[in-house]
Amino acid sequence: MDQGPETDAAEALSRGRPRFDLTPPPGGYLWWYVDGISEDGADGVTLIAMIGSVFSPYYAWAGRQNPLDHVALNVAVYGGAGKRWAVTERRRSALEQHADAVRIGPSRLRWEGDTLIVDIDERAAPIPLPIRGQVRLTPAALTDHRVELDAHGRHRWWPVAPCAHIEVDFEAPRRRWQGVGYLDSNDGDAPLEDDFTGWHWSRLHVGGDSVIFYDSTYRHGGGQLLALRCHPDGHVEEAPALPRVALPTTGWRITRATRATGPDDPRIRATWEDTPFYARSLLETRIDGEPALGMHESLDLDRFANRWVRLLLPFRMPRKLR
Repeated sequence: MDQGPETDAAEALSRGRPRFDLTPPPGGYLWWYVDGISEDGADGVTLIAMIGSVFSPYYAWAGRQNPLDHVALNVAVYGGAGKRWAVTERRRSALEQHADAVRIGPSRLRWEGDTLIVDIDERAAPIPLPIRGQVRLTPAALTDHRVELDAHGRHRWWPVAPCAHIEVDFEAPRRRWQGVGYLDSNDGDAPLEDDFTGWHWSRLHVGGDSVIFYDSTYRHGGGQLLALRCHPDGHVEEAPALPRVALPTTGWRITRATRATGPDDPRIRATWEDTPFYARSLLETRIDGEPALGMHESLDLDRFANRWVRLLLPFRMPRKLR
């Protein structure tokens, strides 16, 4: 195995596109996140490749000493006849890293020219249905906009390619479509729940731009709102800090909120994930009078830190020995 250097992720990522040979420190995490929505808004996909699997109960129970021993690819396929979801945690022997490619078990992310290709071969849980296929994401441009999410600089976020084209081709479940895609990366030096109680995040496709709201609440008071408008040429500018608007709570009583001009603007078109500590939704709203559609997530880290929640997670998140 070609192990990644132990280096500060923000410094290494400054070289251009994301590098896949990075290693977070003990207690830390690193992930690359891809999502896409079909042109008709009926289908969606999310992929999260994780080193130091941030929501892993096994990583927490092991004292978060070795992030390389807790790696996973989370795959979620939405639409059609339903969804299929998988996140299988694997050990260090299942990880192979290079600057332009990373393998986690039987799945792989790799850059070919300007396109990120994800080859997926996973199994859902608790019902072990196959998830096999390929996702191709071609950024319109890469940004150099990197943000520290907390006052101490322990958690960082990079909206790598907020404007991108995505092509989805799965043989299991059978899905084939194309649409608007997105790529970002998060890394940190400490568990998320140490510094945050939660956040509401969304990325919305508005015309040819992508508008992002990242609304986080700090563990010890206060918080940060990031409101960005990202253009296809890679330029990122601050967007208006619109008023906070409550959205319907989920079945697990997770509160959801977004930023909008008025309370009648946003609408949850579909709730794609409803878990005890996390919700992912398809959000429809208006930004500056323009229609906007995109991904929305709400995260409750107090819930995640509860013992009963972590005891439930292995039913959906099995751990393989290799």
